[in-house]
Amino acid sequence: MFGNVCAYPPKGGVTPADDADSMRQPNDRRRRVSGRHRAEGSPLLPTSRLLLSLLAVTLALAVSLVWPVSGRADDADQQATPDPAPAPVPAASPLPMLRTPAAVRRHLRAKREAPTLGERMVEYARHFVGTRYSWGGSSPRTGFDCSGFVRFVYGHFGISLAHSSFSDFWRGRHVGRWAMEPGDLVFFDGGAHVGIYVGYGRFIHAPHSGTVVRIETMAGWYSSRFDGARRVVANA
Repeated sequence: MFGNVCAYPPKGGVTPADDADSMRQPNDRRRRVSGRHRAEGSPLLPTSRLLLSLLAVTLALAVSLVWPVSGRADDADQQATPDPAPAPVPAASPLPMLRTPAAVRRHLRAKREAPTLGERMVEYARHFVGTRYSWGGSSPRTGFDCSGFVRFVYGHFGISLAHSSFSDFWRGRHVGRWAMEPGDLVFFDGGAHVGIYVGYGRFIHAPHSGTVVRIETMAGWYSSRFDGARRVVANA
């Protein structure tokens, strides 16, 4: 009786072998699923890496293209925008502030043309005012007589005169009394005395013994004994 019990299959038709197979199925299923995941997941890693590499290359190209363009644009802007030119400084006026007509006249006199040769002769002759009179003298060291003084001053400017007032009276050309200019020779007392016209009715000369070279007005005795004036230099 006991031997027949085991001979029949259990209720439901499930045998111990089937039960063992059913217990092994979940493990087999898990192994098949994990194997499929491994089989299907192995190509995903290289694909993602390839995509990342392409993305990195694309970004690098974009940066390399945009950066030089922006740099060139900045350079173009710098070249197109020149530095602002400095504001011009107004030039100083060559004329001072002249508020009155008298100031204008004084300024014009100060800015007049260079002195003439005759004016320079007068200026040079003034240096010897006070030099003693010496008959026949023709230098500051020995003293001057009238013709020696005139000869020394003119000789300084390269013009040779005789040491004689009578000879000098015939040099150059005659000049009227009201047309005289600085540097002209003026003669008195029949040509026996000579001096250099200074201007404004005055002249410089070496008068006579016991005196010195000085400037005097052509008045009094000199006016009454005036014999004429001679212009030896063209621009005197």
